[in-house]
Amino acid sequence: MTEKAGCEKKEQVSEDRIRRLVGRAREQLGLAYAPYSGFHVAAALLCMDGTIYTGCNVENASYPAGNCAERTALFKAVSEGKREFSCIVIMGGPGGRVESWCPPCGICRQALREFVRPWEFLVILAKSETEYRVFSLEELLPESFGPEALA
Repeated sequence: MTEKAGCEKKEQVSEDRIRRLVGRAREQLGLAYAPYSGFHVAAALLCMDGTIYTGCNVENASYPAGNCAERTALFKAVSEGKREFSCIVIMGGPGGRVESWCPPCGICRQALREFVRPWEFLVILAKSETEYRVFSLEELLPESFGPEALA
């Protein structure tokens, strides 16, 4: 069952592409380093040029020093010169078992906001290749603060 929040912009990523991104994210679940929470999160970020960057969460005994899957993927992409992104798939759960939706935390929403048009960038929360929910970043981070505010 595919669940989609309704907006024409959300059709800009094909179901085949979403399935591929979910598969890439799923591969990352086993790589998560989550010895404290036991909650594994994985992400697959699609660049406008078709490149995919993946990430997983990396915890640390000093909790603030850890990093979320979404920012891991974003920082990998930015560190390789990418600055334009189409969407991100996020999935996760206890021990890497995907049992419910795994929305991005507020810090990840703001980090993504730096590089995207929030009304165009899609955040796809996936349980599987066929069960997912699609949101614009603007829906998840309304009235956001971005680079244009500092111009």
